[in-house]
Amino acid sequence: MMYFCGMKHKTGWLIFSLALFVAASCKSEYEVVRTSGDSELILKEAFKYYEAKDYQRALSLFDLVLNALRGDARAEQAYYQYAYCHYNTKQYTLAAFYFKNFANTFTNSPQREETAFMSAYCNYLLSPTFRLDQGSTQSAIDEFQLFVNLFPNSNRVQECNKLIDELRRKLEEKAFAEGELYFNLRQYQSAVISFNNLLREYPESPDAERVRYLIAKSSFLLSENSVIEKKLERYNECITRCREFEEKYPRGKYTKEVKQFRKQAESALKVVKNRLKS
Repeated sequence: MMYFCGMKHKTGWLIFSLALFVAASCKSEYEVVRTSGDSELILKEAFKYYEAKDYQRALSLFDLVLNALRGDARAEQAYYQYAYCHYNTKQYTLAAFYFKNFANTFTNSPQREETAFMSAYCNYLLSPTFRLDQGSTQSAIDEFQLFVNLFPNSNRVQECNKLIDELRRKLEEKAFAEGELYFNLRQYQSAVISFNNLLREYPESPDAERVRYLIAKSSFLLSENSVIEKKLERYNECITRCREFEEKYPRGKYTKEVKQFRKQAESALKVVKNRLKS
């Protein structure tokens, strides 16, 4: 019985050791290259891993040799693939940086147009929901616009313009949400300023009618909640806003309500004038 247990123990240990050996053998080729210190070998294997779509290992190997490639004829290919390694491992912030760096460094490269587009596209992929900070959204718009200016005959121009429209719509949504937040918090003066800025920046916004309605409503509520010294000016402003809306949307969804704001403001204005005279 003890002999059997001993044999079982040795067999188990042998299997475990064999498994470790197999695992080590699977990793050995990559690890040997990575730790070799041989720049030529590392670069050669980085290209091989990239072609095999093993982008994480290719990225790690490129990291070891890129700085030594300055002036080398293979630098262009290495930097190009390095940028795509970041892109294919979904590291879009770094990918955007390296695509842009490639386009600015290798100005005569046949890949310059592609990498300039990819830099903008990575920022597009980083663009979050409109409720969050839109730094990446604005960066993508700027870079797509720069691309269109630099490569006006590119077959990517139409796609760039489409993506710019999509991103600008997101900025519109954010601007509208900010104005609506001020309105809901009863900060009517800030709401009017925010909505006016939206119309100035996006005059063709599909939300323009509702924005102008909220400007009129905010102006009315601001007037209603103002001290007597400011009511005269603010009711006059409200009446102007309401008339502008009525002229632009005579049969609009909110026209009836806006007319009511104006009539109330006109009646209140008369009362304010009389009070200020007495």
